[in-house]
Amino acid sequence: MKIYIFGFAVMALLLVAFSACDSTSMGSGNGGSGSSSSTEPNWGVQTKTTGCVAQNALQDSACTPGAIFPNVTKEQVCVSGYAGSVRNVPQSEKNKVFAEYSVTKHLPGEYEVDHLVSLELGGSNDIANLWPEAATPKPGFHEKDQVENYLHNQMCSGKITLKEAQIEIATNWLTVYNHMSQSGG
Repeated sequence: MKIYIFGFAVMALLLVAFSACDSTSMGSGNGGSGSSSSTEPNWGVQTKTTGCVAQNALQDSACTPGAIFPNVTKEQVCVSGYAGSVRNVPQSEKNKVFAEYSVTKHLPGEYEVDHLVSLELGGSNDIANLWPEAATPKPGFHEKDQVENYLHNQMCSGKITLKEAQIEIATNWLTVYNHMSQSGG
């Protein structure tokens, strides 16, 4: 119940922050929508590793709080090819992710073991940053890919900071997706 209330409060704060943004910007580098340290996830700390349940296209934040490479910089992630250079999720780790979320069977293309904080936003390959994201119903992993690209572009163009992008995608990527849809982004 506390996680639900906290998630609702974070979502409400993000909605207020996004309502002040114009159609070209998610926030500024000087305190955009996710700059408050109180909303920053406890990176890499899983408080649950079994019985994880994704709901409404969002990960179970107790199982997948997000994890980042703490020393990565904007300059590094904005270089083409960065994500491919750090991608390293062996099948054994993907199998553990499916087990945490009790996904025992799936068809090809039905799920993607996704990085909550994408590699292009400084996310790590740690299991605390991985979850089995469904393709359907929409929005699913294809739509989250759009959010990742959008935040990457916003960050690399200096409209938001790397930290803001990481917090926004980890706390509720759907809020960003809905903002993009409303603004035509």
